[in-house]
Amino acid sequence: MLASLSTMMSHGFKSSKQDFTFGPWKVMAAKTHIMKSKDVERLGEEINMPSLPEMLFGDNVLRIQHADGYGIEFNAIDALKRVNNMEDAVKVACAQEWMESRADSEHSKEVVRPYDWTYTTDYRGTLIGEGLQMKVSQTAERIDMEKLKAREHIMFFEEVLLFEDELHDHGVSMISVKIRVMPTGFFLLLRFFLRVDGVLIRINDTRLYHEAGKDFMLREFSTRESKISELKNVPAALYTDPNEIAQHLTLKLTECDKLELPETQPETDGSEEVQ
Repeated sequence: MLASLSTMMSHGFKSSKQDFTFGPWKVMAAKTHIMKSKDVERLGEEINMPSLPEMLFGDNVLRIQHADGYGIEFNAIDALKRVNNMEDAVKVACAQEWMESRADSEHSKEVVRPYDWTYTTDYRGTLIGEGLQMKVSQTAERIDMEKLKAREHIMFFEEVLLFEDELHDHGVSMISVKIRVMPTGFFLLLRFFLRVDGVLIRINDTRLYHEAGKDFMLREFSTRESKISELKNVPAALYTDPNEIAQHLTLKLTECDKLELPETQPETDGSEEVQ
């Protein structure tokens, strides 16, 4: 096991990069400054979005990589590329209600073409690896959450914010990822949290678990969502706490995948197949 931390000062902002190695795996967590406006504009044109989150951490990343090169990472750019790709994205009804409540706002006049202003994303991570990648397939297997509740020494923990937007002071849209490494394996939670004041609360969670020694990871994606009108019996103070409000939201979708680790092929002709 190896842990290292390097920090640097840039324009008064403390950037950090942490590496933690356990067995054949290395976790890398990089946190740095908000993306510069010129880079934001360029990205907006590239992914065809007229507006991007106020706080976009384009260089922040959490990466889990095997010694053989394959793995999975979580970054803001790929998360944004999944915006508006969900079948039930908050489009007409919610957006109309929100816009009508703020008809005199400058923002409602700024929108040139329709887009998902809530930045809802069903991002579940980006597979990495040149020549070798994990193979993804649907599975009926589930992550044993009870097993994860067992008290165990946490050898490494980190949380990385990818983007956040306060929806012009009418809520919040944010996505962050955190990981904990134990002697028996690692557990990761990528959470997208959306609160549109007076309208709805939505949480998209991606949980990733790998048990040391196993030749696969399990990944569970879930969407929970409720209209504010459906949460009248829930104290409003909980609306701002994703961990507390999650249990009160209606489960809309669950999808589970098995990420199979590739068998390392002998280096003969270099013709490994990319999954």
